[in-house]
Amino acid sequence: MRRITRRQAALGALAAPSLAAQDAAKPYTGALDGFESKVRAESFDPVAWTLDRYKLAPLKLTFRDGSRSQTETWQKKLRPRIAELLGGFPKERGVLEWRILETRDFPTYKREKFVLETRPGVGLLGYLLTPKGRREPHPVVICHPGHGRGVDDIVGIDDKGRDRTDKSGYQHDFAIQVAEKGMAAVAIEPMAFGCRRDARTKKGGLGRSACQPTAGAALLLGETMIGWRVYDVMRTIDWIETRRDLDAKRIGLTGISGGGTITVFSAALDTRIQAAFASGYLCTFRDSIYSLSHCIDNYVPGILHWAEMYDVAGLIAPRPFFAESGLRDNIFPIHAFRESFAKVKRVYASLGAEDNIGQEEFDDEHAWHGVKGIPFLARHLGA
Repeated sequence: MRRITRRQAALGALAAPSLAAQDAAKPYTGALDGFESKVRAESFDPVAWTLDRYKLAPLKLTFRDGSRSQTETWQKKLRPRIAELLGGFPKERGVLEWRILETRDFPTYKREKFVLETRPGVGLLGYLLTPKGRREPHPVVICHPGHGRGVDDIVGIDDKGRDRTDKSGYQHDFAIQVAEKGMAAVAIEPMAFGCRRDARTKKGGLGRSACQPTAGAALLLGETMIGWRVYDVMRTIDWIETRRDLDAKRIGLTGISGGGTITVFSAALDTRIQAAFASGYLCTFRDSIYSLSHCIDNYVPGILHWAEMYDVAGLIAPRPFFAESGLRDNIFPIHAFRESFAKVKRVYASLGAEDNIGQEEFDDEHAWHGVKGIPFLARHLGA
């Protein structure tokens, strides 16, 4: 056995960190540090608890395989329930007040800036892009942006208010892409974005949304931001019906992220929408807004008592529906996109409409793609 001198022992003591130093090097994570063996750690995880609660969610009106007539009966029961959960809609829509603010020409399309009043005291800004060299009345696609600067993000306007041609950002100016495929695009500003924000929020810059407090106010009123935005889409359709250059019998709807939310819910509830394309949204509530941090504008109180996201999308059937998702989308995970799409497809199968549903997965994160989705709309709208 090797003998250690006092000098060697002293030097060793200096070199080895003390227990106190080792403890000090560990980051403090909370009041249970050091007590892990005395508690059940998972019982302090609220997300894990809510996921356990999800397993008991009633989903009373979730789709179950059946005959065509059974599926149609299911839709008739679920559609008004979803409308009720969103907070309902005004019984009387009133006279639609609107006007054109500006008209501009671009090489392949004309762009009109318009405003309309969706309900008393509520203004909506929009852009109508009509393709040149195409016969009127045009098939038309309502384009709903996701979180960002609002409608500017999808009609070729940069953060200085100037024209741009590079289709930058995760939304890639998809309203222009729609017009380039021969369809009119009606791009609308979502409530709580762009010019539809309060003065305090606007001071925070172009990219700051007013979803909080606006969506919170909706919840306190027993309504939802989704419901308010869906009603904006409904009133936009009313406006389209006043335009002789637009074909109200060939109306499509598309959007990404939060715009995908409104695409699914609007197409589910308003059957005037003949085709829908949701980008970066179709998933499950369980794997997206239920267990990941999302904006408050996504939430519908009590919806899991009745249905999952795929059930809402199933209300679009048998009208054409397309969904896309990035393989690396960490907001709406790809595995849940696949699960949800498969369940929506079952609804279409029960109605004999398998040819009216499609999907695409692409190698990207949370972003607009549109390679197959826009042609899908063009084909089904007869562009």
